[in-house]
Amino acid sequence: MFPKDFLWGAATSSHQVEGKNIHNDWWQWEIDGRIQEKSDQAICHYELFDEDFTLAQKLSHNAHRFSIEWSRIEPQEGIFDETAIDHYRLVVDALIAKSLIPVVTLHHFTNPLWLADKGGWLNTHASECFLRYVKKIVAALKEKVRYWITINEPVVLAYYGYLIAKWPPGKRSFRLTMKALQNFIAVHKRAYQAIHELYDDVSKPMVGIAHNLRPFEVCPRQSNIFCKINVLWRHYMFNVYFLKRINNALDFIGGNYYEREFVSNDPRHDLGFFGDNCNLVHHHAEHVNQMGWGFYPEGLLQVLRWIKKYNKPIIITENGTAEIDDRYRSQFIVEHLKGVEKAISEGIPVVGYLYWSLLDNFEWDRGFEPRFGLIEVDYKTFKRDIRPSAYVFKEIIESGKIP
Repeated sequence: MFPKDFLWGAATSSHQVEGKNIHNDWWQWEIDGRIQEKSDQAICHYELFDEDFTLAQKLSHNAHRFSIEWSRIEPQEGIFDETAIDHYRLVVDALIAKSLIPVVTLHHFTNPLWLADKGGWLNTHASECFLRYVKKIVAALKEKVRYWITINEPVVLAYYGYLIAKWPPGKRSFRLTMKALQNFIAVHKRAYQAIHELYDDVSKPMVGIAHNLRPFEVCPRQSNIFCKINVLWRHYMFNVYFLKRINNALDFIGGNYYEREFVSNDPRHDLGFFGDNCNLVHHHAEHVNQMGWGFYPEGLLQVLRWIKKYNKPIIITENGTAEIDDRYRSQFIVEHLKGVEKAISEGIPVVGYLYWSLLDNFEWDRGFEPRFGLIEVDYKTFKRDIRPSAYVFKEIIESGKIP
């Protein structure tokens, strides 16, 4: 059984759903032809947010995670757009009116173009820039928001942007990757303190991180010493390194979990000798989703057991699958929630589960093909249709029991 005050819901991020975020580095990345599809109007959530939250309410959600687009709030350095701030006030008000607790992410992969032009997260003044934005938007929303996530998946952002060059700014340097990570650590700590200082003694915020977690295992086809070393290294860098350094600046941990990775140094990988995920190359999984990720619900319980030691409340801030056949999504939700229920029975303080994603959306370098949504979106008409898996999830929310 799940607690009565458990947070149930889903998540979105601004650039993936809003559309026309023309002042950030991802928009420029798209315009420069670095990926095949452009986000363009995305799914028009900027205009249709109230309709989307009504659907979430219909599905018995009591919480919703969304992100604020920094480049809308501060389209030019030091110049804030009050109209954009008012928009996000309306977003929060719409959630509260529908009895949905807002869980607000301040940074979800995108940077204002002016910051990117100054070196992004390699700039020594990036933390001051982020802090200025944080103070502005938190001051505007603090009366109605308690849960704040400073940065979404900082290790993933550093990996894709600074090590393997699939995302902006398209670098390939271990040194720069570590420099970006150090900046993320510093900025989270400063943002944590600043947010707490903005609240009075009566109300206290809950400030956390959304941290991607995954089990790594040695490829059974290439179980050599280099693969074993790489598994240990990747576990430390992806799962341990960041959390260990910010543990004293966390009120809760947001855990994002999707898959298990088998690691090999097959030369067909981008990183070759240094090892990489070999799920697709070696076909380890019987079923893979549209992202090429396998189905391993046992891994969610595994990572929850890892982070129990930090003695913080845990919200599963992302957990989902991109499927053409919605039956796999239903199975995914049920099997992963069994792990959550088991974790709670073991005394692991899981206080919420937010499925990724509420709606189909723009999946970064993968474009619009992957379908993660509980709600299907027609990308031509923007019509929304609730998928059967969303009703499976709804039954679990309402009953507190897993079928």
